[in-house]
Amino acid sequence: AAAASAGLHGADLRRGPVPALARQYATVTAEVRVTADPRLTRPRITGDHVAPTAVVVEADVRRVETEDGAVVATRAPVLLIVDARAGTGSRAEVAATGRSGNGGATPAAEGSARSPWLGLLPSTRVRVTARAAPASFGGDRVAAVLRVRDRAGPEVVGEASGTQRFAGRLRAGLREATDGLPADARALLPGLVVGDTARITPELDEAFKETDLAHTLAVSGSNLTILLALLIGPPGLAPLVERRGLAPRLGVSLRATALLGGGLTLGFVVVCRPDPSVLRAAACGAVALLALATGRRRSLIPALATAVLLLVLYVPWLARSYGFLLSVLATGALLTLAPRWSLALRRRRVPPRLAEALAAAAAAQALCAPVVAVLSARVSLVAVPCNLLVEFAVAPATVLGFAALATAPVAMPVAEGLAWCASWPAGWIADVARTGASLPGGGVDWPGSWA
Repeated sequence: AAAASAGLHGADLRRGPVPALARQYATVTAEVRVTADPRLTRPRITGDHVAPTAVVVEADVRRVETEDGAVVATRAPVLLIVDARAGTGSRAEVAATGRSGNGGATPAAEGSARSPWLGLLPSTRVRVTARAAPASFGGDRVAAVLRVRDRAGPEVVGEASGTQRFAGRLRAGLREATDGLPADARALLPGLVVGDTARITPELDEAFKETDLAHTLAVSGSNLTILLALLIGPPGLAPLVERRGLAPRLGVSLRATALLGGGLTLGFVVVCRPDPSVLRAAACGAVALLALATGRRRSLIPALATAVLLLVLYVPWLARSYGFLLSVLATGALLTLAPRWSLALRRRRVPPRLAEALAAAAAAQALCAPVVAVLSARVSLVAVPCNLLVEFAVAPATVLGFAALATAPVAMPVAEGLAWCASWPAGWIADVARTGASLPGGGVDWPGSWA
């Protein structure tokens, strides 16, 4: 099954006219469908000047015009690279925009305010004229890289779907609600709630990596767990008469609760985008909700195994995703090592709440540390205490952030108030990351090779 799935996905990279045009470095006119949120590259230093940032857009080519004028229907994943200044006016206007208004704004924040390409939603169809080139290394996920030369903004030929437009309004509302917050909370809260990391500065990003808190910068499965816990209560009590959560308080039956949980999971994936950790959490949640709806006893380890198997068969590229691997390992640690370690700590008279938190952080760190060492060639010595210090702040920041997300389209003042409340735990998370990263001897270098 894995060979068949990988072969079918690999065929998308080789069939049709796009790969041949890329090998010829030809100029093509194509209709592409955006498949992920556009993002800005980090500024690059070349010689004695900073190279301009670019907008990177993942898309599928659906139609391409050949040299003889014929239009060929195809499906080829590509990567669009667009100058961030495209469609923003003259260079003088762009420079003036960068010097005024935000003061210390990051290039990402300035670019998001200027480039119309960053406003494209997934499922939007755009017509582009670009120079095609092969991917920079073999086995990549794209059939070609398209460098868009047109200085004008995107030529939209098909609007995004209604679902994506609604999700886009929610995400934009959360960004607007957080505009007046302190810098760290303004950057962190959209990333924590919906995975929008456009405002996170390189300095803050590095601090989170140094303390192994990078999982809090982007939306993760813990967010979905918190939302489902609000709906169905503790998982162990879900099939029992003593079940808790909002659903039994509202008189919702068990099967209807499972259906509501499925709808919540689907909406979570659409709004937060299908990142590896989100997909893993959604698949685990779907298996658990199916067991809840059918009345069968739920077992989380088989649910995790089923989720990993189905996701890797559906998207083989996840097999080499560090984010997906770390997400699965952390979940596995919470299901296997953490309960035993928590019990051992309680036997040594450690308070139950502290024992659970310490066991969870230590177990996740123990299983993820080898992968992090390979990925970053560094081992953090402050990861466990930093994760313990931020653990109690993640849940209130997530709940208040999602409340602000839901209320922003209908009552912006209420959303701003909720975002202000969420800024306190979010600011605490950022302060812990900065403090941990600044400690002397907070980490040790590790050999970069596999050996």
